[in-house]
Amino acid sequence: SGKTEVYMQAIGKLLDMGKCAIVLVPEISLTPQTVFRFASRFGKRVTVLHSKLTPGERYDQWRRIKSGDADIVVGARSAIFAPVKNLGLIVIDEEHETSYKQEDSPRYHARDVAIKRAELTNAVVVLGSATPSLESFYKANRKEYRLLTLPQRVDNAKMPIVEVVDMRTELMQKKNRSIFSKSLQTAIEDRLAREEQIILFLNRRGFSTFILCRECGYVAKCRNCDISLTYHSRGEMMVCHHCNFRQPIPSLCPNCKGNYIKYFGVGTQRVEEEVRKLFPEASIDRMDVDTTTSKGAYKRILEAFKEREIDILIGTQMIAKGLDFPNVTLVGVISADTALNLPDFRSGERTFNLLTQVAGRSGRGQVSGEVVIQTYNPQHFSILSAQDQDYRSFYRQEIVNREMLLYPPFTHFARIILRGLSEEATIKASETLGEILRSYQEANYPELEILGPAPAVLARIKKYYRWNILLKSTDPLEIRGLIKMAFAKLPSQITKGEVAYAIDMDPISVL
Repeated sequence: SGKTEVYMQAIGKLLDMGKCAIVLVPEISLTPQTVFRFASRFGKRVTVLHSKLTPGERYDQWRRIKSGDADIVVGARSAIFAPVKNLGLIVIDEEHETSYKQEDSPRYHARDVAIKRAELTNAVVVLGSATPSLESFYKANRKEYRLLTLPQRVDNAKMPIVEVVDMRTELMQKKNRSIFSKSLQTAIEDRLAREEQIILFLNRRGFSTFILCRECGYVAKCRNCDISLTYHSRGEMMVCHHCNFRQPIPSLCPNCKGNYIKYFGVGTQRVEEEVRKLFPEASIDRMDVDTTTSKGAYKRILEAFKEREIDILIGTQMIAKGLDFPNVTLVGVISADTALNLPDFRSGERTFNLLTQVAGRSGRGQVSGEVVIQTYNPQHFSILSAQDQDYRSFYRQEIVNREMLLYPPFTHFARIILRGLSEEATIKASETLGEILRSYQEANYPELEILGPAPAVLARIKKYYRWNILLKSTDPLEIRGLIKMAFAKLPSQITKGEVAYAIDMDPISVL
């Protein structure tokens, strides 16, 4: 879209004025290519800062920044705290990304820190995104932020043509039981024949998402977490994606000793296997957490794709953002419904963002691009808006829902998470805290709403039981006031550590 060029031109003018800049990217994996682009323009004035640097590397970079040897700091979330002197500009690229919110203590959102830091230093903040967060676009519409638009791609490149395929019709009318629709298979064949490149996207790793006994209904679950195990074909193991617990595939059902074990669901490993069967002559690779654990693996795969050594690249959301490969002319979304069905009020926004971002990888060069989105819910407005690549249409419909249900940006949330090894103690502590909160809320903040306590959607992770209490108000000061009152009266089982608690203001997710 040309965002990076806008950033660099703005920074170039700042440097002439003797000012410095911080540029944030949503993923550490995106820093090398961003650093390369900026270093090509600004040379040694660019430095990098993120949490994966060794202590020695981090110290060296920190000292360079503090001494003024570097004028431009590029990094992920934590780079917002870089000791930049004479700060003039903070860029937050892909500002909608949830990775800018730190989920562990100390909890913070890099966007909020950037805005506060800019206030204190009289700097400018640029929030860049083709799919802005609903909160940011709402503020832009209210003139709290200044809205700037890039109406066309670089070099006037055309936006890709997007086709939505109803997978219910594929099964019922076309009797197609493959994970690939006829349209997607034909498109892949066509692009391979033209020696163009293809990205296949599925935001779910592994081979199958769960294993079930068709005789008794047993589902293999993690012994530490309240979640089903994912089958990984490499090593023939069942794996928990939350605690990494691993268990071999049972030959018989552990519950009824039957031999009707069946694999359900689709992950990136399954997609890779099916693609290799359908297109044996194509060069195929996969990029997800499982294939990029070794040092340099991420860079190696991208470099091979850039050099056109790979025809088809299969991946999770790692391939959905920030990548620019001019020879990619087809993007296939295997299932658009993965995030749409999560019990989270942001699920529609996440689905629209992800589909629009991954679709944007297609047709970035001279050849026009094509996108095929497979879904069982083709009439959902998130998918229809993504098909039309129409952010404003999505925003108009989603903002009505948010206002009607009093969700952000019309209210603020605080999520109190209680966790303990004892289920009984966790429930008791949650109920006690709920009673304390309600007693103070009724007397002091009658407009504030308390939801729960209730088990978290993921009710047990890494052996810890988890319960949630949600506080909801149009005034964040009311939430903070209630928490301060209630937590002064915390029961001893919480204060002494039997049950731990955490407070997350304006949570990104309530799962």
